[in-house]
Amino acid sequence: MNTAIEPFKTRLFSVEHALSKPWPYIPILAAICMFGIWHVLTNVYLTEPGLWQNCIHFAGFAFLAAITTSRFEKNNSQTVFWLNIAFGVTLAFSSLWIAHAESGIYSRTLAKTGLSWQFTFIDWFAGIMVIVGAIELTRRLTGWIIPVLIVLALSYNLFLGEMLPGAFRAASLPIDDVLFRSLYNDEGMFGIITTISSANITLFMIFGAFLVVSGASDFVIELSKLIAGRLRGGAAFVAVLSSALTGTISGSAVANTASTGVITIPLMKSNGFRPAFAAGVEASASTGGQLMPPIMGAGAFIMASYTGIPYGTIVAVSIVPAILYFFSVGFIVRIEAMKHDIGIEKPDAVDKTKMLAGALNFVLPLAIMTTLLVTGKTPSYAASFAIATLIVVSWFTPNKMGPKNILRALSLGISTAIMTAVLLVAVGLINNAVTTSGLANTFALMIAQWSQGSLIIALALVAIASLVLGMGLPVTAAYIVLSILSAPALAGMLADGLVVQQLVAGIGDPVKAATFMLVDSPLVAKVATGMTLAEANEFMRTMPFELAVVIRPTLVDPAKMTVFLLTAHLIVFWLSQDSNVTPPVCLAAFTAAGIAGSKPMYTGVQAWKIAKGLYIVPLLFAYTPLIGGDILSVLQIGFFSLFGIYALSSLLQLYSEGPLSIWMYPLLAVAAAACFYPMHLLANLIGFTMVLGIILLTRKRGQAA
Repeated sequence: MNTAIEPFKTRLFSVEHALSKPWPYIPILAAICMFGIWHVLTNVYLTEPGLWQNCIHFAGFAFLAAITTSRFEKNNSQTVFWLNIAFGVTLAFSSLWIAHAESGIYSRTLAKTGLSWQFTFIDWFAGIMVIVGAIELTRRLTGWIIPVLIVLALSYNLFLGEMLPGAFRAASLPIDDVLFRSLYNDEGMFGIITTISSANITLFMIFGAFLVVSGASDFVIELSKLIAGRLRGGAAFVAVLSSALTGTISGSAVANTASTGVITIPLMKSNGFRPAFAAGVEASASTGGQLMPPIMGAGAFIMASYTGIPYGTIVAVSIVPAILYFFSVGFIVRIEAMKHDIGIEKPDAVDKTKMLAGALNFVLPLAIMTTLLVTGKTPSYAASFAIATLIVVSWFTPNKMGPKNILRALSLGISTAIMTAVLLVAVGLINNAVTTSGLANTFALMIAQWSQGSLIIALALVAIASLVLGMGLPVTAAYIVLSILSAPALAGMLADGLVVQQLVAGIGDPVKAATFMLVDSPLVAKVATGMTLAEANEFMRTMPFELAVVIRPTLVDPAKMTVFLLTAHLIVFWLSQDSNVTPPVCLAAFTAAGIAGSKPMYTGVQAWKIAKGLYIVPLLFAYTPLIGGDILSVLQIGFFSLFGIYALSSLLQLYSEGPLSIWMYPLLAVAAAACFYPMHLLANLIGFTMVLGIILLTRKRGQAA
């Protein structure tokens, strides 16, 4: 059959191509769309067991991944094509068998007196098949890094752990136990992480596809032109605004760069910006799309699951930080425009027809979804309701979502979700190995020991780890691995700040004071009476990690511990984004460089400089009540931090509204520190005044030049 050797993966999700060449595209396209509808129904109306839902989820995406990552079109071989079809079908049936076999495994094991799990031959085959298949599909989709990590993780549980020395030594497990835990544990392949994908992420990707097909993305671009067209360097502000708004749809930095960059980067170049700078602006702004509520990429869903904190709460506390990030990008754009005398030339004429056509389709469904999330509805319900709203309201616009457009949106959403769905199932193998072996606790202990109680050193270690992991892992995978390994340690160190305060004041409760008696330090005698700040910090540094884990819950309120846990996860989440814009491997920057025709590595350097907010905002998380503070505190921190960020931007560019004198450099550094000083109004006002003074002074200098 000649159609079998066509470039199948580029046509599989095309409604138009299926209608022009019915076989085999129409049946597969119909199955894809039904798969998309199933994701909506199973999260709203159907009551399937969680294991069945996750196994069906993987079965469908494994089949699609197998046939869309095939290499058959390169060697024109029908054999390779049908081998991939067989591979996908085998994976799908193996996944479904795992859900079917669970009760039989339990009953056979209980009937035996031994301790081993009782798998049949088919159970073994299906289990090994989905593990090997997940590894292979992940290799095709993301490269070798994640497969190697999975193999190391499985080996660590099977035999490698008992061969390693010191803290990394761990008891080995029988192969049947490793297989059972990998498949049926909540931390395994079809556990919590896959539930996030099947219940939330895929639905939001389908919703994003509906927004794109309905013309909402056109509205984003045209609105950005309208708002930014009157500013100096307006084309670059179009990139910032459109990427911020598109981030509410896509939640993917690379997809955001590719979709908006083809429009904004040529606009910036024509406006007078250097190609590498234009590409860097687009890459850094698109990276912020994953930080932009309400979708925030896949990480926010995983964060909600790991912390037990409602998704709406995570979205709400992320609004001000996201604004700070996009202002940090905008400040660099403004300073660059002033430095190179880029004018107020409008980037392009606004297409009011496109803007009005997409306005209702963008604003109303997104507003309703955000409202539902904030009021406590589940993400799956909010996304499903938003999709239904979009279909209805589209009939009052020129971009009506009829049957053909609905099919197009469903197929686009499913095709977009393939990599994430397969990746999250595969990452479950790493998650299971880490939690089963206790490696997460070991890593937390190492962070505590290496940092010697210093939060800033711990943050630096996490930042370095995120950069290294990000060279080979997608952002979501990097966040998952880092959050498992480092978030508990960071949360504990944040909580230690409150413990230090109590040690300085003295712990009068004899029961609470007695918990410190096991600490081998002469300062233990001062626990009840009080210590100096230096003594309290030294005392916490000498406290064994295991003892600190026990003591914190007795001295820190549970609500505060929840805030610290959320803060730690947000720090890790933000730092995980830096791999998009930080050399030597920065996919968003490289994507933008390809559009701009600039040197990839130099573009990466520009993007890293522009995206400095990825490092500033996590520091605000750690040292200020930006997360968990009352609304006035958050607004105060956000307002003064804007001026601190502007001061740092000026230092990076060695320019403000006009040229900087050398004597202004230390003043800007001091002003930035004063603006960031946590909850000290006088220091904040001094810093604000200094920054404002330099802005006014350099503006006069720039006008005179």
